Amino acid sequence: MSRRTKYRFRLYVAGDAPNSAQAQANLMALCQTNLPDRYEIEVVDVLKTPILALNDNVLMTPTLLKLSPTPIRRIVGSLSQMQTVLDTLGLQAIVE
Repeated sequence: MSRRTKYRFRLYVAGDAPNSAQAQANLMALCQTNLPDRYEIEVVDVLKTPILALNDNVLMTPTLLKLSPTPIRRIVGSLSQMQTVLDTLGLQAIVE
């Protein structure tokens, strides 16, 4: 994967719940550290737009989807275990 590859993420949150806020902060830190200038984050509040969550089969929050590059990957939780997040999203190779 090229070092110029653009990454697209969609983070599903539930309003300003503590876990949702933590997931958002952790995702920003991960992207700024490992993917500077190569990421786009869309935050979706399931309380405001539940249909989008249903379309993506999101049943709990916070849930993060890596939309591109493919394959699509997902992880649930506050994203506080950085190594687990990198491995699950298939990002480990880009930070080594």
